[in-house]
Amino acid sequence: MPTDTVRLEKASNLLRLAIELAGSAEGLSLEDISQLFSVNRRTAERMRDAVRDLFPTFETLPDGKHKRFRIQGGMSSFLAAPTVSELAELDTVSKGLEQTGHRPRAALLRALQAKIAASLRDGTRRMLAPDMEALCRAEAIARQVGPHAVTDAPTLQLLREALIAMKRVRFSYPLPDRPDGYIRTVIPYGLLFGRNAYLVGREAGRQDAVLWRLDRMGDLQMTAQRGAPPEAFDLGAYAARSFGTFQEEAVHVVLRFAPSAAEAAARMLFHPSQATRLLEDGRLEVSFTAGGQLEMVHHLFGWGSTVEIVEPPELRTRMISELKAALAGHQRPASNHVG
Repeated sequence: MPTDTVRLEKASNLLRLAIELAGSAEGLSLEDISQLFSVNRRTAERMRDAVRDLFPTFETLPDGKHKRFRIQGGMSSFLAAPTVSELAELDTVSKGLEQTGHRPRAALLRALQAKIAASLRDGTRRMLAPDMEALCRAEAIARQVGPHAVTDAPTLQLLREALIAMKRVRFSYPLPDRPDGYIRTVIPYGLLFGRNAYLVGREAGRQDAVLWRLDRMGDLQMTAQRGAPPEAFDLGAYAARSFGTFQEEAVHVVLRFAPSAAEAAARMLFHPSQATRLLEDGRLEVSFTAGGQLEMVHHLFGWGSTVEIVEPPELRTRMISELKAALAGHQRPASNHVG
């Protein structure tokens, strides 16, 4: 019999065994498995072990001097039960949100995690717990350098309620000439999460939507006035207009990376619209269209002399200006200030 046919037959037998174990209230013994599949006891043990490893709700029932086996709750419990990897990924994502300051969002995932755990049968929970603990200890989130979002849960919750209800929101928002803030009435379009959390919304009486930082909002309220984004508005497309989160007119950007950095740059996603081209001299050319030139400059700082800005000229000029300013700051004598 061909090898592939043997493998398919083994897989088919394991699936049949799982169905039998899920449909049996009293369970099957090793003798039952041997007779059902016309195999010896050792093969029956291997089949039992394979099914046990695949199905979290597999359980062993005492039957005098012997043991019987079944899958508790039927096949549906297996299909709905989370795996250790799924639970660990949920834990890792929530840790990442906490470390970047998005604590209200992390709290929501923690609550979901608790609900999932509470919905599991005691046997399944006990079975998953050791592997879950080991995997969570073995995974961590690298600490992110830079500004962290500071968003409180009530603000996030109220904005989500306004988006669902399609209602306008009112809040005070500070400006340099008035730190205590101006009162704004805004039609919410959506929420944008990056290093900070933003509301994308159009102020009443204005034409275009802009970004409002959640941590700068004060006295936030949902009004009774209806307010919803235009049907044609696409939040994903809006976010993709920018290199980061700052919205400005998009420009065509062409970057060329030295051969020493070409491999690293090829693994980097600079923008969803990017196209790459390997040049004959080993350099990598990356092109895309986006706004947010200052954020581009700040990112390209990290590539040092391995990157060349080909287009647009104003982005190159801005990079030179920022480099000169940074150099001038570091060329000044160090202060001898004593605190």
